[in-house]
Amino acid sequence: MSTQTASSDSPKNIAIYTGMVMLAAVGFGTVPYFARSLTEAGMSASAIAFCRYAITAVVLLPYLNLRETFRTATFWGIAAGAAMGIGWIGYVTALKSAPFPVVSVIYMTYPVFTLVLGWVFFHDRPNRWSYAGAGMILIAALLVATPADGGADVSVSGILMAFLAPLGFAFAINILTQKLVALPPLSRIAPVSIGAVAGLFPLMLAGGVSSALPDSAAHVWLVLGIALVTALVPQLLFVSFAPMIGTARSAMAGSIELPVMFLVGWMAFGVPFTVVQLVAGALVVGAVFVTPARRAGLRDYARAP
Repeated sequence: MSTQTASSDSPKNIAIYTGMVMLAAVGFGTVPYFARSLTEAGMSASAIAFCRYAITAVVLLPYLNLRETFRTATFWGIAAGAAMGIGWIGYVTALKSAPFPVVSVIYMTYPVFTLVLGWVFFHDRPNRWSYAGAGMILIAALLVATPADGGADVSVSGILMAFLAPLGFAFAINILTQKLVALPPLSRIAPVSIGAVAGLFPLMLAGGVSSALPDSAAHVWLVLGIALVTALVPQLLFVSFAPMIGTARSAMAGSIELPVMFLVGWMAFGVPFTVVQLVAGALVVGAVFVTPARRAGLRDYARAP
């Protein structure tokens, strides 16, 4: 796929695009609150992940673009959605058996996976500043992975499940910025959401009907929250603006989830908010600004209907 630097855009526009991706990441960063609350309400991990994408899939089904010109891009989006859905099963499952900070640290490795997958599969070779940004994210994540926060009693299976999320998200970011730019924004979200639902539906059924629903009607608002606050709205922002700044900077801007997770952990779960976390949050913000923006080639946008 052709890419170019974003130098043709003004610094103000680049800042706006980056800010929109960071705002999307704020929504993504609230997932732990809804996921853990719904788990405590009796829902299975697969059912929670399914509900997260199902409402978006239903709302945007009319925008699924299967015309011959766009069919390949749509199928790529479905594959990305399936990977994300399975990744979120790993994330929610890991929250049951591993400490919250440990799972968050593992999840925040996705910028590194994003760069590696982009280089290996899409020949999008990162420059030294992209490496520097990824390194800063890793340092930020490792800073909060202290024994006091994370504990030592973590199962190997829990760790492996947790890694499904960053791998799935990294794959989806690459597909979005490399394969879906010819589609208009709503037609980018539709196949991703449908792919996630298709991948999660059999797993949800396997868990039984009782585990697919919250234990009371009072928790229905949590289902709506995880669908709208962590999926539909932030996905719309992400798919609209991530291609404008490219794979590397999108991954770094999305890493603003880490400080958001700190806030969620502090406000919802009573996890202490420390100076170390402030330093880690500053590193995340710094990583966004040292990573250069690249955008999809303008001819890709010209093909969009």
